[in-house]
Amino acid sequence: MLDRMVKLRDLVVARPLRLAALCALLGGCASGAGDGPYFFADAGKYQFHNCDQLAAASKQKLTRQRELKELIDKAEQAAGGQIVSVLAYRSDYVAVNEELQVIDSTIREKKCAASPPPSAASPPPSKGR
Repeated sequence: MLDRMVKLRDLVVARPLRLAALCALLGGCASGAGDGPYFFADAGKYQFHNCDQLAAASKQKLTRQRELKELIDKAEQAAGGQIVSVLAYRSDYVAVNEELQVIDSTIREKKCAASPPPSAASPPPSKGR
């Protein structure tokens, strides 16, 4: 009986320690990716792009980000829109934001000339109904 209690105590103590060690190990792997952990974006995707290609990719991703933000805002105005927003658009929005972070990081690493802010580059789209 005493043996059984000792084994049970060892299991109860060892399980959280194993879990903590696993979390520390995975956390160490995730922190080696540079600016931050990316779940949807590949940190080296734009490594071999030149500055012009990076600017074009940034412009495209900014346009997509704006489209998704408008869709999210529109969906959240309707009844049950928060659920629709999360299910339909939020993961794409997070992925685009991470892609933009990767592009910006690559632009900084390559020391490309700063591109004009998106609002100065093109006028905001008019909303036609």
